[in-house]
Order: sequence, then structure tokens, then C-alpha cells
Amino acid sequence: MTEATRPENGTTRSTSATISPNILRYLDQITEEYGVDLEPELAQVGLTETLMRSAALRVSYRQGSAVIRRAVELTGDENLGLRVGAAQHLTAWGLVGFAMLASDTLQVAIEAGVRFQNVSGAMTVWSAGREGSDYVIRADLPDPMIDPNVAVFLVEEAFSSVVTLGRLAADPGLTPQEVHFAFAAPRDVQPFRDLFRCPLHFSASGNRLVVPQTWINRTMPGRDPVTYAATLELLEGQMASRRRQQDLLEILEISVAQSLPVVPSFSEQARRHASSERTLRRRLADCGTSYEAIVEGVRRERVELLLHRPHLTLREVARQAGFSDERALRRAVRRWHGMAPLQLREGFSSETAGTTPSQGPGEPRDQA
Repeated sequence: MTEATRPENGTTRSTSATISPNILRYLDQITEEYGVDLEPELAQVGLTETLMRSAALRVSYRQGSAVIRRAVELTGDENLGLRVGAAQHLTAWGLVGFAMLASDTLQVAIEAGVRFQNVSGAMTVWSAGREGSDYVIRADLPDPMIDPNVAVFLVEEAFSSVVTLGRLAADPGLTPQEVHFAFAAPRDVQPFRDLFRCPLHFSASGNRLVVPQTWINRTMPGRDPVTYAATLELLEGQMASRRRQQDLLEILEISVAQSLPVVPSFSEQARRHASSERTLRRRLADCGTSYEAIVEGVRRERVELLLHRPHLTLREVARQAGFSDERALRRAVRRWHGMAPLQLREGFSSETAGTTPSQGPGEPRDQA
């Protein structure tokens, strides 16, 4: 891709609590229509109804993925991501949505959304730019080990929301030239046809949405250069604050990762970073996380890495990840993935071999 607008991502670690929980808020609303109460699932990852209403709340990819996986399982809706994306309004993206409304052209609006995606609550990694004669929006996954059903949800939500918000901001008639999905076609493709109204390609090499040339340079109805400039100034301030938070989280994550199998105590971390425990705890709370959550996230990544090594026994995996024994490891993997460690290892081996694991959740959907 040439002339691509790249995101200011800061950290790509999926344990960092840096995402506005907009998707989870809309997911909670949609699942209520199925009679599904997500409160127990939210509570399991440390989120409460009060926290979900907080403008300062940030969640990690791990927290978000765990809730999404359960929501897909509980509703049984393989197109849940489409519904969550289509339910959103520009107000869901906060100042980013306002900047898009005030942009000069649709291309400028798209590039503003990509540039400030971390502020909007995106859970995919957006990029946009020219690919030959086409203007393409890409949505990549932040974590290559993410549950396949969660991956499908995130891509569905990503393209569904961007098309829905584009129609709200630019014109109800906005239609992509074509959309490519890296996952296999669902059993029922009709909801995709109804939403996107364009040619669809499944099992593609990547997740791509091609914007028609007739739309890309079209003037936005709410164009206002003064408001646009003022909003971007506010967003730059938010991004600077977010980068400081990400720096703190990355430092702690790296410290824990380098110390495993021994986990440094919280008081030791405070001393290492010339901070009081109270101040460090407050700074982590401002990031929407805790030291315990950081340790859990780093351990999870370490376990997944070790399970990719078939010569390691579960006892060795548990020891190297800092667990007291195999039983503690099994409980943790069950909590994270809903399956036993050996099932997870089998899934990793099958992915490497290009085959489908024989059991366990998160299997790719059949081609329609």
C-alpha cells in the first residue's frame, strides 16, 4: 500500500488497558435483545456496570476479547459483529466522530479516523491509502493468537461500523466498491449483502474495503475547517496523554516478562520506578487497569508462547510462566480460552499445519 495513513498505536501488546470500551457498551445493548445478561462476563474480567459508564475507563484487548467470545457463544449469532457495528452512531466515537463530521472530504474524514483510532475505541488496527488506482481501508487484527470467532466479530464490527458511520456523516447512499474478508463465508451471507450492498469476497488474503473513486473526494456535508482544526488540537492532547499511559504499561509489562517465573511485588515495582505505591496504583487506575491485571496478561502471553513448543511438558510451562503447579495453569487457561491447555496446544499445532483442530471452541466457520 502506498501513501498509507498509519495509526499512532503506541503499544501493540494486547494486555495493555488502552481501549475505550465503546464496542463492549454496544455489545451489551445488543445482547440484551437476545435475553443475554453480560454482567457476569464483564465482572469476570474486572468490569462493572458503574465502570462501564465511566468516560475514563480503558480496557485491554484481552478483556474485550474474553467478553466478546462469551457473547458470541451465548447468543449463537455468527453475525453479531455486524449488528453491533450497525447499531453505532458517530457519537460513539466521541471527538473522533466530531472531527470526521467537520472534515473537508470523505478521504480526510477516513484519515482522521485512522490517525486517532486509539481514542475512538477501535479493536482492529486501521490503515488507509492507495493500492494502485483504488483507495482502500484495511482492518488488521492486533493479536495473531486471537480466538477465530472473536477475530470474525471484530472484523465484522469494524467494517459494519465504518460503513454505518460513513453513511451518517457523508450520505445514506454511500456504498463500498467491494469488501474483502479474510474469514470464510458464514452460513447466511444475506445480512452482509443487506448492509454493504456491494460485491463481497470471503476467504480473502486480507480484510479490505475499497472506497469508490466517486465518493473519496466528495465534500462532507458538515465541513467546517475551524471546528475541524480545533477538534484535532483536542485529539492531539488526548493522544499525548494516551502515549504516556501506554509507556507506563509497557514498562511494567516488560518488567514482569523479564522477571518470570518470579513476579516482582507491587512494592518492588514502585521502588524500581521511583514512585510510591499509592501514586503507582492511582496511575494504573487512570489507565483503567491494575498491576494484577498486567501480571495476568503477561503470564497469558507467556503460556501461549510456551504451548507452541511441543517438547515442553505442562509442568515446565507452568513453572516458566510463574504458576505454582499444573493445576493452577489449567485453571488459568480454562478461564482465558474456555478449554484445557492440551486442547489449546492442539489448536496451535493445527493452525501451524493449516488444518482445523478436532475440538474446542473458536473453530472457523464453513464456507457457504
